[in-house]
Amino acid sequence: MTNLQGVSSKKTASPRAGLREWIGLAVLMLPTILIAMDLTVLHLAIPSISEDLQPTSTQLLWITDIYGFMIAGSLITMGTLGDRIGRRRLLMIGAAAFGATSILAASSTSAGMLIFSRALLGIAGATLMPSTMSLIRNMFPDSRQRTAAIGVWVSGFSAGSAIGPLVGGFLLEHFSWGSVFLIAVPIMVLLVVGGLLVLPEYKDPNPGRFDLIGAVMSIVAVLSIIFGVKQLAEIGLDLLALGAITLGLIVGYLFIRRQRLLPDPLIDLKLFRVPAFSASLMTYGVGIFVAFGVGLFTAQYLQLVLGLSPMEAGIWSLPGAVISIIASNTAPRLARRIRTAYIVAAGLISAAVGLAIIAQAGIDSLGLVVGGNLLISLGFGFAFTLTIDMVVATAPPERAGAASAIAETAAELGGALGIAVLGTIGMLIYSHQLAATMPPGISAEAAVAAEATLGGAVIVAAGLPADAGAALMSSASYAFVHGLQLVAFVGMIAFAGLTALTLTILRHIRSETAHEDELEMGYETVASISPHPELIAGD
Repeated sequence: MTNLQGVSSKKTASPRAGLREWIGLAVLMLPTILIAMDLTVLHLAIPSISEDLQPTSTQLLWITDIYGFMIAGSLITMGTLGDRIGRRRLLMIGAAAFGATSILAASSTSAGMLIFSRALLGIAGATLMPSTMSLIRNMFPDSRQRTAAIGVWVSGFSAGSAIGPLVGGFLLEHFSWGSVFLIAVPIMVLLVVGGLLVLPEYKDPNPGRFDLIGAVMSIVAVLSIIFGVKQLAEIGLDLLALGAITLGLIVGYLFIRRQRLLPDPLIDLKLFRVPAFSASLMTYGVGIFVAFGVGLFTAQYLQLVLGLSPMEAGIWSLPGAVISIIASNTAPRLARRIRTAYIVAAGLISAAVGLAIIAQAGIDSLGLVVGGNLLISLGFGFAFTLTIDMVVATAPPERAGAASAIAETAAELGGALGIAVLGTIGMLIYSHQLAATMPPGISAEAAVAAEATLGGAVIVAAGLPADAGAALMSSASYAFVHGLQLVAFVGMIAFAGLTALTLTILRHIRSETAHEDELEMGYETVASISPHPELIAGD
C-alpha cells in the first residue's frame, strides 16, 4: 500500500485487504488490549495504592481519571498530527513514550508522583487510538471487511478486560501495585517491532498548515471544563468551579469559531452535520461515561464489600469479557441483514437491563453483579462495534485520523467524566450515608478517613477491636452499596434515552453492505451544500 494521493471519499470498487493487513490488525489490537488492561488492573490496584500511598479522596480520583483527562485533551491534536506526519510514525513514537512513562508510574513513591506519571501516560496514550482506528480505515477500504475488522479490534478491549484481571490479580497477590504498570512495557515493545514490520504508512498528502494555536486552545478548553466539573461534583457550587467551566466554554467557543474560518482546521465540522456521525458519537461517548463510572464501583464492590482477592475478582469479571468478545464479532454478521439502529438499540436495552439488575444489589449480591455485568457487556459488544464503524466510515480516508480522534475524544472525555462525575456522586452518597450511620466509639480522625473512601474504611476497621471493626465495615458496606445503586440507576436512565435517540436518528441506515454509501453521501451532501467551513457550522 502507498500513501493516499487525493483519494476520493466516494468509491466505485473497493480493493479487499490481504494477509498482511489482517496480520497488521493483530498488531493494532495491542494498544486496545493494553488500554483495557490498564483500566482493569488500576481498578484492582486501588486498594493497594490507597494502603501504600495514602492518597486523599481527591488524589485517588485524580489517580484514576487524570490519564483519561490528558488523553481527552490531547487526542484532537494527535489525530490531526498523525494525518500530517504519518499515522504509523506517530503510533511508534507514542508506543515508545508509553512504555517509558509506565516505568515512571511503577516507580512512584507518592500520590503526587503517580498523578504526574499518569498525566504523562495520558499524553503518550493520545497517540495510540487515533492512529489504530485511522489505519484500520485505510487498510480495509472494503466496507464489509472493515466492519469485521472493527469488530475484531473492539474485541481487543474485551480481551484486555479478560486478561487484565488475571494478570493484574496475580501480580497484586505476589508483587507491589507498581508491577501492574510494567505490563505495558513488553506490549509496547511488541507494538513497535510488529508495527515496523507489517504496518503500512498513511498520511494526508496535502495536509495544509498545522494549527498550533488551535491545538493549545482545544487542550485548554477540555481540561478547564473537566476540572470545573470535578470541582462542582466534589465541592459544590463555588467560584473556582464556575470560573474553570466558564473559561473552558469561552475557549471552546473561540476554538470552534477559529476552526470555521481556517482553510485547514483541526476538526472537520462538516462531520457533525451528518446525523449518523453525531448520533453514533453520542452513543459511544455516553456509553463509555456509564461504563467507566459503574466499573469503578463494581471493582471495589467485589474486593472491598464481598472480600474477594484481586485474582478472585478478576475471575468473576471474565464472563462479561468473553460475552463482549462474542457480541462484537457477531454484530458485523447481523448487520448484513438487520438495520444498524435495531442492533445498536438492542445492545443499549441489554445494557440498561444489566444496570437495572445491579441497582438491586445488596452487600452480598455476587450473582446480581456478575449477571448484570454479563448483560452490560453483551450490549456494549453490539452497540460499540457498529457505532465506531459508522464514525470511522463517515470521514473521507485522508481525514480518518482526525475523525478517529473525535471519536476517541468523546470516549476518553466520557470515561474521564464518568469516573469524575459518577464516581464523585457515588462517593458523596457513601460519605453522607456512612456519616449518618457511623458506629459509636470511632474517633473523629478515624471517622474522617473512613468517610473519605471505602479503602480508608477498611484500613480504619483493621486497626479497631474486632466488634468495632466489624460494625464499621457493615456500615461502610451498606453506604457503598447505596452509592453503587444510584450510579447504576443513572446509567440505566442514560441508556434508555440513547435507545430512543438511536431508533430515531439511525433508522435510515440499512444493512452493513449499504450503510457506507449512505454515510459518505451524507458527508458529501453537507460539503456540497456548504462548501465553506464558516457556513457549515453556522451560528
